[in-house]
Amino acid sequence: MTVAMSVALASAQSGTSTTSKPAAAPQTAKPAAAPQTAKPAPKPAAKPPATTAPSRPVTPKSPDAGPVIVVETERGTFEFETYPKDAPKTVEHIVTLVKRNFYNGQRIHRVEPGFVIQFGDPQTRDARLRELWGTGGSGKAIGVAEFKRPHKVGAVAMAHASGDPEGADSQMYIALSLERTRSLDGMYTVFGQVISGMDIVQRIQKNDAIKRATIRAETPAAK
Repeated sequence: MTVAMSVALASAQSGTSTTSKPAAAPQTAKPAAAPQTAKPAPKPAAKPPATTAPSRPVTPKSPDAGPVIVVETERGTFEFETYPKDAPKTVEHIVTLVKRNFYNGQRIHRVEPGFVIQFGDPQTRDARLRELWGTGGSGKAIGVAEFKRPHKVGAVAMAHASGDPEGADSQMYIALSLERTRSLDGMYTVFGQVISGMDIVQRIQKNDAIKRATIRAETPAAK
C-alpha cells in the first residue's frame, strides 16, 4: 500500500498526468429504415369443384310395368319390374311384403344352374332351421293363380307347392334359361322381369344373403 501511494504523490508533484483518451466521436444516427410496404396476402388457390360418385344408371321400365323391386345381395344388385295389369293380386302381395322389409336378411335357398334361383323363405335367416329352408312363407297365401305371361330368361314367378298355384305366398324364383322353364307356363304365375343385374343373378350361389329388397323411387316424368 505505501508503494502505491508514493507513485501517486510523485506523479502529482511533477505536474504530469496520464494522457486521457479522447472522447469517442458521437456516432451518427442511422436513418430509420423505410417502412416496408405490406404485401397483399396471396389469394387462396381455387379448389376444384367437389365431385360426387356417379350414380348407378336407372334402367327404364316397360310402359305397362308397375313398381320396380330392387334386390341387394352380397354379390351385387338386380332389379325387376312387376306387371300389376297381368298379375294384380300377386304384385300387390309381393309389394306389401317388400315394404314390410320381409325379404331383408334372407338367403337364397335354391340354386339350380341353367334353371332357376329361388328365395322368399324367412326361415333362411336362421341356420339352425336349415333343414326346413324352402318350406316357409309369410303365412298368407295369395289365393289366386294369374297365368298370363310366359317364362323367359329373367322372368320372376311365384313358387308354390306342387299342384297348388293358389297357395303361392312369398317364395319366388327367377328363370335362368328358356329351354328348361318354358314347360312351366300355365302352372306358375309370372309377375315380373329382371331389367338390370341379370349378370348378378347368374352369379348368385346357394346360401348367398339378401341384404335388402326395396321399391325403387320413381323419377317424375319431364314436363
